[in-house]
Amino acid sequence: MIAIKFLRENPDVVKQNIKNKFQDSKLPLVDEVIELDARSRAIKQEADDLRAKRNTLSKQIGALMAQGKKEEAEEVKKQVAAQASRLKELESLQPEVDSKVKEIMMVIPNIIDPSVPIGKDDSENVEIEKFGDPVVPDFEIPYHSEIMESLNGLDLDSARRVAGNGFYYLMGDIARLHSAVISYARDFMIDRGFTYCIPPYMIRSNVVTGVMSFAEMDAMMYKIEGEDLYLIGTSEHSMIGKFIDQIIPEDQLPQTLTSYSPCFRKEKGAHGIEERGVYRIHQFEKQEMIVVCKPEESKMWFDKLWKNTVDLFRSLDIPVRTLECCSGDLADLKVKSLDVEAWSPRQKKYFEVGSCSNLGDAQARRLQIRVKDSNGNKYLAHTLNNTVVAPPRMLIAFLENNLQADGSVRIPEVLRPYMGGKEKLEKK
Repeated sequence: MIAIKFLRENPDVVKQNIKNKFQDSKLPLVDEVIELDARSRAIKQEADDLRAKRNTLSKQIGALMAQGKKEEAEEVKKQVAAQASRLKELESLQPEVDSKVKEIMMVIPNIIDPSVPIGKDDSENVEIEKFGDPVVPDFEIPYHSEIMESLNGLDLDSARRVAGNGFYYLMGDIARLHSAVISYARDFMIDRGFTYCIPPYMIRSNVVTGVMSFAEMDAMMYKIEGEDLYLIGTSEHSMIGKFIDQIIPEDQLPQTLTSYSPCFRKEKGAHGIEERGVYRIHQFEKQEMIVVCKPEESKMWFDKLWKNTVDLFRSLDIPVRTLECCSGDLADLKVKSLDVEAWSPRQKKYFEVGSCSNLGDAQARRLQIRVKDSNGNKYLAHTLNNTVVAPPRMLIAFLENNLQADGSVRIPEVLRPYMGGKEKLEKK
């Protein structure tokens, strides 16, 4: 969400940004909101003028009454009454116009960073760098659900009977591996100076609309019937929401937090064969990282955040690459985004395992997250988020890259303390 003042003064910049995001249907909104904003300011000015006149006339009435000029005082009272009716009308009209302005401003996309490549969709994202050597072994790698089932680690049939498609039971060593990865990711981030947090798993609607666009909200969020609560799709939502309506002393920045949570997503739409098993599901667990910082530091933190994910995956012997998201692939609140993709030796290609986003001051503007400097000046913070690790999807990359010819799965050294010292998982 951009500032109305910026849009008012730079309508052509806002329109070009909409074109760069291939959302031309939103172009008329710019002129519409400018017209509504002008109307809002005119209403406010007229109302302020009427209040000032009311105060002046009230003083006149008092003076006339003191002088015994009751008839003249009554005439002035009639003026006050007439103006009071108009003022009441304006005061009821102002919230309606302001609400419409806010509604439109929530739909107009944030201004993207100049470094973002222009493209229509994710097919035009740009590879930045590869880390580790992709390897394709000389033996066949089964689909990930088959690997899990060979280790007695996955039961999809029971999950379908209990909850329907998009759910799973993880069992035995696979369930333990899942927890081990989450615990390792937690400690990995703590060692990098982040504060560990377990947040609420439900958030109110004002937090939801503060952290994401309406389109994302409709596609992702589960609403709790009869309550002003939504299940979180990622802990970034409740972690950024932690700072709603807060004024943070500048010397307490940056706020660097890493959080664990289950995540719940509708995952609307049809998906291909490569997204069966536990690739695209309604429930999963994730370790997340968020930063609240000064505007001039957000670029530096963006680079730090995605590097954390790269380093974690490389410590588990998983080759990865980074991909710059193009303009058409950016959610409306994002200034810049970079995906981390892991190598799939079975598919002989990379697939997404994490996404790092800089949202500038968009979330802070919606949630009123402000910073106060040493001189008492207030300004909006910048917010960023990034996936540390999100199993079970991450387990797909883990299992494929650590699968051995005999069907066993090697456990990288850094993960063994979390697996009771096990060096590999054996076929049952």
